[in-house]
Amino acid sequence: MHAAAGQTATPAKPASAPAPAATSAAKPGANPATDPATPGMPTAETATAPAGATAALKPGDATAGQGKAAACGACHGIDGNSTDPQYPRLAGQSEQYIAAQLADFKSGKRMNPIMVGFAQPLSAQDMHDIGAYFAGKASLPGVADQALVEQGQTLYRQGDIDRGIPACMACHGPDGRGNPGARYPQLTSQHAKYVEARLKGWHDGGTPNDDAHTKIMVSIAQKLDDKDIAAVASYIEGLHTNEPTAAAPATP
Repeated sequence: MHAAAGQTATPAKPASAPAPAATSAAKPGANPATDPATPGMPTAETATAPAGATAALKPGDATAGQGKAAACGACHGIDGNSTDPQYPRLAGQSEQYIAAQLADFKSGKRMNPIMVGFAQPLSAQDMHDIGAYFAGKASLPGVADQALVEQGQTLYRQGDIDRGIPACMACHGPDGRGNPGARYPQLTSQHAKYVEARLKGWHDGGTPNDDAHTKIMVSIAQKLDDKDIAAVASYIEGLHTNEPTAAAPATP
């Protein structure tokens, strides 16, 4: 197994999500490492539309989203490929998933002082436009620690039946592309340090809410030890797909 696992796959087309409920902002002071639904890991159920909402939500417009996502670039990178591992890569993440995360920030379901402030002025359409913009960007491949690949690959692809740990790919796909329809996020090429922080947060902090996806991840993370977490996080960073390219000219 090479340090970076490559497979050819066509990303799933992003789907739309219902408009989020607009409620009060979350209280500042939360630690992003213990945020229960940070992009790049399973999250909350789809938010429902506010009472009395009549306007139909349109599919995200990537062109409109480019301008709206300008502020996101400071942490997540202009193209969604953040260089600071404390901030998740958003490139290639589904429109539905990103819009849902922003909705949770705005409603206060997710508590992160930085993201709450950015999400507050956004409309549901803004969220989908931003999601569409990042969904159209390619995630840059990362590199796994060769010493951790074997253990990480086993956990990602097989899990550990004896310890009741399911394979990560059962929800996030063999290539890490996730499942937009089921709201399972893309993990491919995500920063190992970021994934490790999320898993440790679930392992140590339990579940702070009744979110179904979060409960699943907490139950899994609490069965992992530090070596498991480091290995699967590293493997995920090295996991990426080889996008189809133009065929090379035939050799005479």
